[in-house]
Formats: sequence, structure tokens, C-alpha cells
Amino acid sequence: MRSHPYGLFTRLLRGPVQLLTLALAFLSSLTAERPNIVFILTDDQRYETLGVTGDKFISTPHLDQLAADGVLFANASVNSAICTPSRACYFLGQYERRHGVNFNSGTAMAPEAWAESYPIKLREAGYFTGYVGKNHVPIGNQAYDTGIIDNSFDYWYAGHGHLRFYPKERHEIFRHAEADTQIEIVSEGVQSFLNSADGFITGAKSFLDQRPDDQPFALSIALNLPHGSSTGTMQQKPTDPELYRTAYRDRLHELNLPSTYIAKDRITVPKLPANVLYANHRQVGYNEVDDPDEMKDLKIRETQTITGIDQFVGAIRDTLVKLGVADNTIIVFTSDHGIMHGEFGLGGKALNYETCLKVPLIIYDPRDPAAARGRRSMALTESVDIAPTLLDYAGVNAPDTMQGLSLRPLVDGRADDLRTSSFAENLWSTYFGNPRIESVRTKEWKYIRYFKNDRTQFANVTKETQYVVTASQADHYAKWLTASIKGEQPVYEELFHLASDPKETTNLASRPAYAAKLAELRSECQRLVIFAKGDINTPPATVLVPGIKEGTTKKKS
Repeated sequence: MRSHPYGLFTRLLRGPVQLLTLALAFLSSLTAERPNIVFILTDDQRYETLGVTGDKFISTPHLDQLAADGVLFANASVNSAICTPSRACYFLGQYERRHGVNFNSGTAMAPEAWAESYPIKLREAGYFTGYVGKNHVPIGNQAYDTGIIDNSFDYWYAGHGHLRFYPKERHEIFRHAEADTQIEIVSEGVQSFLNSADGFITGAKSFLDQRPDDQPFALSIALNLPHGSSTGTMQQKPTDPELYRTAYRDRLHELNLPSTYIAKDRITVPKLPANVLYANHRQVGYNEVDDPDEMKDLKIRETQTITGIDQFVGAIRDTLVKLGVADNTIIVFTSDHGIMHGEFGLGGKALNYETCLKVPLIIYDPRDPAAARGRRSMALTESVDIAPTLLDYAGVNAPDTMQGLSLRPLVDGRADDLRTSSFAENLWSTYFGNPRIESVRTKEWKYIRYFKNDRTQFANVTKETQYVVTASQADHYAKWLTASIKGEQPVYEELFHLASDPKETTNLASRPAYAAKLAELRSECQRLVIFAKGDINTPPATVLVPGIKEGTTKKKS
């Protein structure tokens, strides 16, 4: 954004009418110069699941082209490898230790915290904002039922919690969509936002009938794919697009499982000690990884939906061209985290291995010179960087509450690196047995530390109450935000030399030859934990929601 031309105003002011005319003209010129923004967030998508990131099995020509036109980040990591806290990181540009929202926190984001999010800041700056797809971040004292986030956008066409593969079965807002499958329903909502001359799609929430042509727009798209809640509910209905019924199945013999895949009945030595990871509980909902054939079928479903996402992105780009705005529209594509595909016999996420933390990240700015585009950046980036990046492109100063860094200097070629290490954490330690984790990653090394997995708080949990967050569990979570800062020691550590061991197979933490490196990364991890939390005496801007259920729209009945 250009600086205010005070000199021009001083010379030309001749009265109130001239002042008003010039002010309106000036504001109009600023609007015309600001780029449109499209932010696309997928769900559970691993880094290597695109052609451009090394997948030889899948076809993703549109995303490959987006990377060729923009910048692909080869070391992009999320800060929390599970849906709700990760998505809050994207909204606020804050680490989970600062924002304090997770499935097991017993809290929702406070309205005053949401007021500092990138969607609110863009709307305040004059952007016409839209949100389409899945929301998994509760806000206010009624969590998903408060309506705060729904009314924070100029255009809202989204459901709270999981969408499933057939969103109409779960969410009333999509009832009038022509399609039945998720990507196609989300596509209808996106195309309605972009092509609104005939009015918005039935069901969408908006104060206007169409998108104003004289405002820049910022569209946030959040898919619930290739997440297992959606791929697992695919039924190959006769009415489903052919892609989801037959694609890739004739090539099943070509599909390889990860080189570190271990079927459940072949596990001899667990990857993590039993007192750190209670795997029998952790894999509830991810049992496909136990059997090679089931894992391959899941991989086919994921591949089908990622190809569907690829076609979805291609359709968006085609529409931007038809509307004549492609040359002034920033596109950011990434995912909330990855997922385990049976590596070391593990399933699910909420672990700090590369398969969970590393995600595809592509940023395309059509205004950058050709020499700056089509590059693969090796810079370390984090999910907290996205919010300040979007604001930077809009010419909006990031609020002081944001902890991430704008990636724009990396995109336009002004910088090669912004940091020497990246941080990640997992505070989703629940009945299902996964541990609390903190980790630091450099381009060459990864250090992971695990804390006591205290399951005594779940002694009275039953199948019916396993997703309900009790006051005691919420209290545990609140203490975990500062526990390691106040001196709690890890019970297990891992050290990997990523440069020679990218699949994290060999733990070097106990080897004397690496004691100095271990000490160095311990210190760096502690430094980043302290930075992530900020003022240790300031609690997160959250509100308690007694009896809230993990990932649902309702409190306990």
C-alpha cells in the first residue's frame, strides 16, 4: 500500500467539497491497488501428496502448475498437528500455548481474541470477506453455537465440525446445494462467492445479494479432506462423480506403502515406550493402518479426494481469469497438518514426526516478477506465519498479538530465510493415550521431548463420556501451558539427523557422540517454548465452556 500523499492534499485542498472528492478518489485508488486473497486450507494432507512434492502415483496438474507459477515451501511445518489448535494458529498467528484452544482445553476462543484474527483485520480494512467449508474453532461462551464466527464474514457458507463426505447429511446450510459430495458442494459455495451477479447461493449467510465489484475480496476456504472422517464416509454412490468411484483403483498394484510401514501384527519394538504412547487407545479411528490392504484402500480414497481438490483449485483459477482478476489475486494453499500412514505401526496425528508436521505450502503472487516465481524455498516456515502474511499482502499491519512472521520476503525473493529453527507442540493428551510433546526442527536436525502421560485423570471415563471435557481435564490442560517452563522434565527424548535420516528411523538422543547437539537443541526448544507462551502470568484469551464435547457443535446434554 502506498503512503498517504499528504503533500498532494495540502496543495489541492480548496474546501469541504474538494476535500471529500479527493478523499473518496484516494480511497478508491487504494482499493484498486490492493490484491484479492484466496486462502485454501485442506485437512490431514501430508507434504508429499502432490506430484510436485514427489508423489509418483497421484495426478495434481493444477497444484503442480500453481507451484510452478508461485513458490513451493519444502520445509513448511504446522505448530500443532491436530485440527482445532492448528486452525486457531492459522486464524490468530499464535502458538497454541498462547491461544489456548484445543479439543481437550474445555475452552473456546474469547471474542476479544477473535477480534485480532486475520479475517476480522481484513474486513476492518475494507475487504469483502468470505468463508466456505469447515470451521473447527469454537468462539464464545456457547462454543460453535454462539454464532460469532458465522457473522464475522460478509459471506458464510460453512459447517461447524466435520463435514463428512456428504455434508447435507450433517449440515443444514448445504441442504440446497446441487451436488451431494463435499468438494463439489464447497465448489458451489466458492463459485457463488466469485460469480455473484445472480445472487448468492441459497443457504449462504450474507447481508448483501452479491459481492461488490469495487471492493477487494478475501476468501478463506477450509476443506474437510482428505481427513478420514470424510474419506471414511465415502460410499461410491452411483450419483457420485466418477473420480470418487473408480479413479486409481485399476492401479492399486502400483501403490506403495511408506518404507517404514509396519502392520500391527508385525510390530516387535514400539516406536515409543508404552508409558509415553498408549497406542491401543491412540489408534481408535485410525485402525486402517493396522492392515496393509486397508491402508492401501484408505490411500486410494485420499488420492481420489486430493485429485478432486486439485480440480477444485483449477476451477478457481479459471474463474479468476474469466473475471479478469487473476493478475491481482494472491493464492495461498496449505493444510492444517499431516497424518501417519502406518509408519512404525502408528496412525492418526498429534505426534511431532515429519509425517504429521510437514505440509504442502504454495504461495502465488501474480504481481511478482517471473524470476521470483517457480522456485522451491527451503526456508523454515510455520503455520503461525500465514495470518501476518495475508495481512502483509493486504497492506494491513499485523496486530501485536500475532507471533508469526510474514513470508512475503521469501516469496518475492528479498530473503532466503526468516528463522533458523521452527517449533511445534502437542497438548492434546487425552483418554486416547497420546502424549504431551514439544519439538524443535532445524534444516538438519529434529529434537522431540515427551512428558509424563498421566492418565489418572481419566480413571472414570466411559465410552459414553470419552469425548466430554471435564473441569478436571480443563484444569490439567491449563497447567500444561506452563508446566515445562516451570520446570517439568521430559520422560523421553528423540534426536534425529534429518539430513541423513529424513524418515526419523534412528534415535540418536542416547548416543554420547551427539550429547553436544542434544544439549544445544534442548536449550533451543526451551527458548521457543518460552517465546510461544509469552507472559507466563497471562492466561490465554479464552472462555470456559463447561461440558463441551471434543469437536462437536453442542455441549453435553
